Amino acid sequence: MVLWCPDWPVTAAIRARELPDDAPVVLVEGGLVFACSAAARADGVRRGLRIREAQSRCTQVLVLPYDPVQDARAFEPVLAAIEEIAPGTQPVRPGTVVLRARGPARYYGGEERAATELLRCLEGLGIPDARIGIADGPFAAEQAARRTGAERVRVIPAGDSPAFLSPLPVATLGQEELTPLFLRLGIHRLGDLAALDRTDVRHRFGALGERCHTLASGLDDTAVVPRTPPKQLDRAIEFEPPLDRVDQVTFAFRATAETFIAGLTKAGLVCTSVRIEVTDERGKTGERTWLHPRLFSAGDVVDRVRWQLQGSGAIDSGLGSPVVRVLVAPEAVDDIGHHEDGLWGGGADERIHHGLSRVQSMLGHDAVVTATIGGGRAPAERRVLVPWGDRAVGAARAEQPWPGSLPAPAPATVFEAPLTVAVLDESGRPVAVDARGSVTAPLARFSPTASARDAREVNAWAGPWPVRERWWDAALARTVQRFQVVDADGTAWLLVLDGTDWRAEARYD
Repeated sequence: MVLWCPDWPVTAAIRARELPDDAPVVLVEGGLVFACSAAARADGVRRGLRIREAQSRCTQVLVLPYDPVQDARAFEPVLAAIEEIAPGTQPVRPGTVVLRARGPARYYGGEERAATELLRCLEGLGIPDARIGIADGPFAAEQAARRTGAERVRVIPAGDSPAFLSPLPVATLGQEELTPLFLRLGIHRLGDLAALDRTDVRHRFGALGERCHTLASGLDDTAVVPRTPPKQLDRAIEFEPPLDRVDQVTFAFRATAETFIAGLTKAGLVCTSVRIEVTDERGKTGERTWLHPRLFSAGDVVDRVRWQLQGSGAIDSGLGSPVVRVLVAPEAVDDIGHHEDGLWGGGADERIHHGLSRVQSMLGHDAVVTATIGGGRAPAERRVLVPWGDRAVGAARAEQPWPGSLPAPAPATVFEAPLTVAVLDESGRPVAVDARGSVTAPLARFSPTASARDAREVNAWAGPWPVRERWWDAALARTVQRFQVVDADGTAWLLVLDGTDWRAEARYD
């Protein structure tokens, strides 16, 4: 028995952002549409389209990034509700669950009655369009769930799975590498693949092809492995009457934080990322995920609650709305054995973290920052400052290609604000770049202070390398010319010509 929730990633995103159920929404991953809502699909949006193509088909569409963590988190209450009436579930992916049909069928008096109870349970959770398929194997049952009618339940009688799967296209297997090859060989339906000899398929397509042949033949014997429900490690505290001061909330939450850390320790775990939810008396919930470079202690958790409530205010400041509930849940955990102190205690890293955390607790979350490397073309653009303990941002952008970026080696000194300099030719006139991208004269003299009296000889130079950004936007379009210059002292400079202005971005020390 397979339970399938159509468009679950979109449902999770809509619930997380409190959007209308009929909003046209697309989730994007890798620049392509990963999932779309029914409203967007009605206007022609399909999975795999580029963002601009999707926006041209549905001008009102709301483009959101796909968040697999949010997807799985939103499905956890659904799994817990299913396990209460039908234990032994195995989640395939968020939105799809497989379970043995025999136990629920015996308890509820039939497979269809069991499916009806499951659908009724999901309707109580606000999921009215779930589908259930029942067949000989998980693959056939999922295909039956995706092809249900108005009853939302489809039962394939025992032994009829091969006939049910036969007319389905080979793309149903989801094998992007083998599907084009099957089509070129004239294998368009699962029945065509099932009609081939299994040994020949294995010799021609390998183990993956043999697995596809097994699925197409309706002989999927994959065992259902029930999941072990996760331990309830989150802790919450409710305030009656609601508290309207930051110091009152943090003082009352301290015991809950100690219980939270004690529960993790008892389970043999440490927490490196926590999610804190704060609910006010108006019913509005504020949520934030906090990271830690090592592991959270009870005091660290209390500090994060205070920072989340306090914002830029003081510890004794009032809140916009009184708080009625605070919940803390582990977002990422690790085995406690990986974080034990050494034989002679902790090292320098622990002392550094302790000192920075103390300063951070006194001055605020954003008062202590560390530099990380991000994406960009200019050296100054690649420096990203993040609060101490937070995950480094921009790492994924740094790995992406940046046409026009500065090649290695990188300059050692990057100026906070570019220096105004002067670049002159032999006659003392400023050097420029014409419309064809050529210099008006060779670079002969260079002044790091933009004063002709400080000008020094140029021993070597290279460039220009044009960098054109946002060429599609006339208001923000920008073209600069980049040069490398070595002066008479042997110092190398990275220079930029923006229009008629020469600036030094960095220095090679």
